[in-house]
Amino acid sequence: MGPLHGVRVLEMAGIGPAPYCCMVLADMGAEVLRVDRLAPADLGVPLEAKYDMMNRNKLSAAIDLKSPEGNAAVLELVRRADILIEGFRPGVMERLGLGPELCFKVKPVLIYGRLTGWGQDGPLADTAGHDLNYLALSGGLHAFGRKDGPPAWPLNLVGDFAGGALFLGMGVLAALLEARASGKGQVVDATMIDGVANLMTMFYGFKQMGIWQTERGVNFIDSGSHFYDVYETSDGKYVTVAAVEKRFYAELLERLGLAAETLPKQNDPKGWDGLRARFATIFKQKTRDEWCVVFEGSDACFAPVLDMDECVTHPHNAARGVFQTFDGLVTPSPAPRFSRTPSTLRTGPTEPGADTDRALGDWGFSSAQIAALKAAKTIR
Repeated sequence: MGPLHGVRVLEMAGIGPAPYCCMVLADMGAEVLRVDRLAPADLGVPLEAKYDMMNRNKLSAAIDLKSPEGNAAVLELVRRADILIEGFRPGVMERLGLGPELCFKVKPVLIYGRLTGWGQDGPLADTAGHDLNYLALSGGLHAFGRKDGPPAWPLNLVGDFAGGALFLGMGVLAALLEARASGKGQVVDATMIDGVANLMTMFYGFKQMGIWQTERGVNFIDSGSHFYDVYETSDGKYVTVAAVEKRFYAELLERLGLAAETLPKQNDPKGWDGLRARFATIFKQKTRDEWCVVFEGSDACFAPVLDMDECVTHPHNAARGVFQTFDGLVTPSPAPRFSRTPSTLRTGPTEPGADTDRALGDWGFSSAQIAALKAAKTIR
């Protein structure tokens, strides 16, 4: 049933963060209807529908948004929705006749979620971009990477999914709560650049406090220190240590066989390069799995670097059900977890438009209305 059972979300089909946001809402029990195009959209990469896991727990209706009949059908869906989510460039929904003003006329209490990279206004608002660009302009990308090396980036996790999708999800749910008290809807304007900048809040505080430098790879948790780093093992694999606090660092040293009193102070940057070299030599003496025997279950803040296959079977992940097999495919389980109204996997992704008749029927369209839309070639 999920905590969002009874909430209806209308998703205007797109790529990346908006579908992910709707997946999270659907996992929590929201009834998500994805409005797809009649012709397949350009996803940038070939992707079979069954592997497009961000479309799990959703139904898909294919509607011609540019036709008068299709526009009217979507507005009828808006009338029945609690939340609308779109991830187009600024002005696209307005040109389709589905902008916020028109939607509020048919559903004044609607929550209208908009997700863009650059925002609805500003010099870059109308230009194309992707996660890497938003990460670059918000200060995040410059902070990732080794000293004297180029910036590195964590896939598109930070801009698209954390800075974009999750901020949008939090925003529309907050607006939904407010609407239930006020009886008024509103637009939630979420952007990747805003979200990533917001995620950097702690580091802007550190910088102005004087404990963080803008130079890459010289700070205590950006690969600058020896106690927060990745080390290669004798079998060419890797492990991580992140022993920031003194008591955790003491346990790390103990399990490495090092005496703290013989070493430079933990937080003295002058000693970091030498200690990193010493740590690297020690970690190269055992395999990754041998180090797991030494460290796992300790408070040394240690973890092996696992690939996408290995992490599925790790004992901790298996015990918690972090991953599950659904429709024959391994997929991450819904998150977060609820004690009384758990999120669930109910359906796998379907072909765009595969559920048009069922979805429109579920959302209150009569058989005659559906037949008329088919006759007008407005739906597939």
